[in-house]
Parts: sequence; C-alpha cells; structure tokens
Amino acid sequence: MILRLLFFCLALLTTGPAFAQSGFDPFGEARIEERPGARVPVDAPFLDAQGRRTSLRALAAGKPLLLVPVLHHCPNICGATLAGVAQAIVGQKLRPGGDFTLVAFGIDPREGPQAARDDLARIGQRAGIHALTGERKAIRSVTDAIGYHYAWDDRIGQYAHAAATAVISPDGRLTGWLYGLTPRPADLERALRTAQSERSASFGEALLLLCYHYDPATGRYTPAIEKILRLAGGITVAGIGLLIFRLRKRTA
Repeated sequence: MILRLLFFCLALLTTGPAFAQSGFDPFGEARIEERPGARVPVDAPFLDAQGRRTSLRALAAGKPLLLVPVLHHCPNICGATLAGVAQAIVGQKLRPGGDFTLVAFGIDPREGPQAARDDLARIGQRAGIHALTGERKAIRSVTDAIGYHYAWDDRIGQYAHAAATAVISPDGRLTGWLYGLTPRPADLERALRTAQSERSASFGEALLLLCYHYDPATGRYTPAIEKILRLAGGITVAGIGLLIFRLRKRTA
C-alpha cells in the first residue's frame, strides 16, 4: 500500500504543473469507469505472440480471465504491474492454465507479435499466460466494454493509462477490478473465485496508478522517477523469477 501511494504522489508532484500548462490532463483521460457485469466482446480477433489469430474466448477456454491492459514496450510501470500480478499469483492457490488465464493485453495498435513475444520473455511464457496485440477497433471494443479509458499524447508519443487488472468470468462478463501494481494474493484469489461463480464484485482498493511518468516541460523523466523506474525493473525481474521458481517447484 505504501509503495502504491508513493507512486501516485510522485506522479502528481512531478507531472501536475507541466500538464496544467500543456492542456493535456492524463489524470482526467486515464481512468476506469466501473461497469460490473458488462459483457466483454471475447470473440474479437487478436494476434498472439506467435502471430496466430485468436480471441479472449479461445484463450480463456472456459476459465476466468485476468486481463492486464499494457503497452508491451512500455517505458514506465507496465512491467512492474505484470510482475506484481505474478507475485500475487504465487501467494494464492489457483494456478494459471489450470484454473484461470492471464493475458497481457496490448492497447497500442502499433505493436505487433514481436512486442508481445518480448513481453512474454519478461513475464515467463508458461501455460495459461499470454500476450496479445490487435487492431485499434478490436482493442477499443474490449477497453470500451470494460470501462478502461486511456489517451494518446501527440506531444510526447505516449499513452496515459492506468495500472489495473480486469477480472472476467468464463461467460465473458466483467466481474471486477484489481487496482494498482501488486494485488494482495487473497484479493486475487477471491476475485477469481467470484468470477468462477459468475458474480460481480469490487476488489482491492480503488487507487489508480497512472502509467505516464514523464515531464513534457523538460522532455525528460525527473531524477526521482528515473530511480523509481529502475526499482520497478528490479521488481519485475524478481517477481518473474519467483513465479517461475514456485511454479516449477509445485510441478516437480
């Protein structure tokens, strides 16, 4: 919780004045509109990391789905978000592949399968863990349905988007959100079990972390943000390593 608040406060402190001057307000553009029970277009076409045509329905295979909206080549905290989810997975009983599916869902239509492969290389390509890319129409059909709002800033060539994980039931309905970088394992397991029963609920703490740590006034990251991004990279590596170690240990 402390780390979440630190990220949030630093984002506000380092970006607030510059955005006020530029007229682009990422905190207003990047938000989540709660839509429990919303029908998700799980048959929309996407490409997996190998460039094969697939869909959320095909990947879920009748199981709950954890959908993490990301930029596969993200300069900010997307990697830390995925690592945080991986850490939460290790701390609870349900396993990807057998009990649910995890999807790193690319929101940038300019990214292709290579970017998805790069992301999988970082998070560990195992059963039940996937990375998708797609065309703008298909991407927007999903993000609009689940109430996930993000915006492109032409000045700096970045998307402002929130760090959060959507939980989707086997029949393709949004059951809730896990907010922030590192969900509590108990919250994640409860979210998945609720999705299994196809009930809607609200999970975690509704504190949105903005993945947009950049100062357009200077054209650089501030020193504080640069340190945090390096820390986030370390967290990503540690989280992925722990997940792979624990999964191998359980299957040994």
